[in-house]
Amino acid sequence: MSEESTRENVADLLVILRHGPHGSSWLREGLDAALVAAAFGRQVSLLFMGEAVTALVRGQQAGALGQKGTAATLEMLAMYDIDTLLVEAEALARFGLAEQDLMLPVNRLDAESLPRLPAEHRLVLTF
Repeated sequence: MSEESTRENVADLLVILRHGPHGSSWLREGLDAALVAAAFGRQVSLLFMGEAVTALVRGQQAGALGQKGTAATLEMLAMYDIDTLLVEAEALARFGLAEQDLMLPVNRLDAESLPRLPAEHRLVLTF
């Protein structure tokens, strides 16, 4: 298989989210970047790792300092055709979360699958 035909099977953009919904703006900025890319026709996949999985929990409230939650932004993902939501299975377990605790349907990835994921995308952004 040639490199060019291999690249045709590669998705456009992987946005890796590593930070929780409160305490910094990294998660919101990553979601905003994903929405902008999707608005310009990119096929976007989101990967929630570490504390970022907590952003998907149902019933998110504002942060301790009145920080805006990310639930409204997450609810807009479908409008932008961002439907590939991936979560680190180990992070879900670490925070005691199950898929039914999350506000959106996700695909769980085990530790063996994570290293291959960036190679399956043309561009990778990490927040």
